[in-house]
Amino acid sequence: MEPLLRSLLFMPGDSPPKIRKAAQLEVDAIVMDLEDGVAPSQKEVARQSVGEALQTVDFGGRARYVRLNPVDSALFAADLAATLPHKPDGYVLPKAASAESLVQLSDELTQAEDQYGWPHRSIVLLAVIGSALGVMNLAQIAASSSRLIALLFGAEDLASDLGAIRSKQGDEVAYARSALVVAAAAYGLLAIDMVYFALNDPAGLEEECLSGRRFGYAGKMVIHPKQVAIANRIFAPSPAEIAHAERIIQAYQAHQASGVGAFALDGRMVDLPVVRAAERVLQKARASGLA
Repeated sequence: MEPLLRSLLFMPGDSPPKIRKAAQLEVDAIVMDLEDGVAPSQKEVARQSVGEALQTVDFGGRARYVRLNPVDSALFAADLAATLPHKPDGYVLPKAASAESLVQLSDELTQAEDQYGWPHRSIVLLAVIGSALGVMNLAQIAASSSRLIALLFGAEDLASDLGAIRSKQGDEVAYARSALVVAAAAYGLLAIDMVYFALNDPAGLEEECLSGRRFGYAGKMVIHPKQVAIANRIFAPSPAEIAHAERIIQAYQAHQASGVGAFALDGRMVDLPVVRAAERVLQKARASGLA
């Protein structure tokens, strides 16, 4: 069963109080950041803080991820050395532009799993796509590693790379936003939507979450605790969606018993793709504790 990642909360790695607070929130995954959320002068402090958090903080079953600096940066090796012995649940790789960086990181994780006697592929990868080259190479990135579970849409980095002007509507990144979902679905990965930076605009966040669900995103990157509840709610099935999905499954089972394939329900035709979509709704509802 695929992991539940309605909300991925990014916390700066050099702030132990924020990490401890995040571990008490109803969030699906906590990303302890060693990259853009940490000033250059605080990188070593952040590594030490994240290493200590992995050893001492009770995350209560929430996924514990670490965002590294890019593989080709001078900071990457030290990031990995400081955190890998404490076995995070996964690593978030920023600015993924090709398969090579993911293959390199995956190989290093395999070596660590052998060294420490951990099960193979027990540490997962999530890749942030935030460049024109990354968008063009989506298929090879998505197919790069069996550890990869999700593609994350880095809209701000992409807009900067394109020289685009960001807008609330997001027309300038709509192509890439859609392409990422297609690539994720094609390779059995989760698609996680872009950050919403307006912290005091819950209505805008809700609107963008709803838009992300329509695109096919499974969850959202969030950067403040007050964004978590909205992301969790929007990226989980609503009571009406759950009830409708249950009716579809019940009707399908009844029609199958009588030898009928496609059938009409509430004035709409129901065939196997509709049934499979209903099954996915119920699966996510169960994972979210709603059914």
